[in-house]
Amino acid sequence: MRSALLEARPAVVHTVTTACRACASPELVDVHAFGPLPLANRLRTAAAHEPAELRVPLTLALCPNCTLLQLRETVAPQVLFADYRYFSSYAASTLAYAEALAEQLCARFRLTGRHRVVELASNDGYLLRPFQARGVGVLGVEPAANVAAVAIGRGVPTEVQFFGRDCAEALRRRHGPCDLLLANNVLAHVADLPGFVAGMRTMLTDTGTAVCEFPYVGDLLANGEFDTVYHEHLCYFSLAAVQRLFAAHGLYVTDVEHLGRHGGSLRVFASPTRAPRPSAAVLALLHAEASAGFGSPEPYRTFTSAIGRTAAALQRELQALRAAGKTVAAYGASAKGSTLMMACGITGEQLAFVADRSPHKQGRCTPGNHVPIVPTSEILRRQPDVLLLLTWNFADEILEQQAEYRRRGGRFLAPVPEVRYL
Repeated sequence: MRSALLEARPAVVHTVTTACRACASPELVDVHAFGPLPLANRLRTAAAHEPAELRVPLTLALCPNCTLLQLRETVAPQVLFADYRYFSSYAASTLAYAEALAEQLCARFRLTGRHRVVELASNDGYLLRPFQARGVGVLGVEPAANVAAVAIGRGVPTEVQFFGRDCAEALRRRHGPCDLLLANNVLAHVADLPGFVAGMRTMLTDTGTAVCEFPYVGDLLANGEFDTVYHEHLCYFSLAAVQRLFAAHGLYVTDVEHLGRHGGSLRVFASPTRAPRPSAAVLALLHAEASAGFGSPEPYRTFTSAIGRTAAALQRELQALRAAGKTVAAYGASAKGSTLMMACGITGEQLAFVADRSPHKQGRCTPGNHVPIVPTSEILRRQPDVLLLLTWNFADEILEQQAEYRRRGGRFLAPVPEVRYL
């Protein structure tokens, strides 16, 4: 079923918020302005008739009231997701992670065929399929019709919808409530946070659990991960910000895990039933965040300074390689790679190509600097001296895949948390 929302053509491409997306406080404090950037997942074709590239300002702001770091700009979801080209199943580590998580959650919550798991922003069904294999009922909710079609083709029931309060009520009437609600790497994409979290509560049984994963603002600050900032990522959460947001809409954080995925993420467990006391992990992380001053501007000033240092160091290295006659390409046509290249001023002349495993991206060009995206087979065929690793969050997997390239003398240059060779 295709959502009518995806068919609409928005009159306004983006809006600018002056109030916090979570608590509605009007006292937002700007942290960093990246300037107008192209949409990070809007890969271009080489067609001469393609319209001029859309650029939208990208401004980080902090809410001192609830500690939520967020973008001021909101791009219309129809613009971002109508032709989405990120498919989760092309990373082997992501599939292995899905299998392990399904095993863990099925054991933790004793899931059987009597239970239902719903995933929000379910992409191509990669995470729900391991639950299906264990006999658990599943339902995906995915706004990008082209991605949802892949899931449906694989036998994963999927509704093509933008999730929120009204959508949740309709889904509950049609399918009933769920025992486990998964929201992996979607909360950061949500413009209407109150409506989304209220919808999560609506979908759950009274004894159900929501499990959410999202990039952690603590790692973003500690490692200078500025390339995780792009128009799709509207929010960058601390545990304190999530706890306040959830409690305001009837969900209570009971446990938390700090993960190494995507440069550092949190996995938060929340229930409609308030526990007498959160886990020790929750209490410890809240204390650490308060001690680090996540609600004050100081940590964010340090973060902003790190952006300039990384950009300068990366440009120095790229210019030195070019002066030495070395060929430089890149690996991973990722959204984070787009932000990194734009923030660091990397031009199309500095990179021979960007290699990517996804056929949905091959044959297109990167946003902004229009570097051609090619299959990974081109790496060995053309053997560049250096590959700039734009998908550094998958470094271990990529280095293993490209062992032959490295054996032949090729080197990977990682930009975050510092510019270095791997």
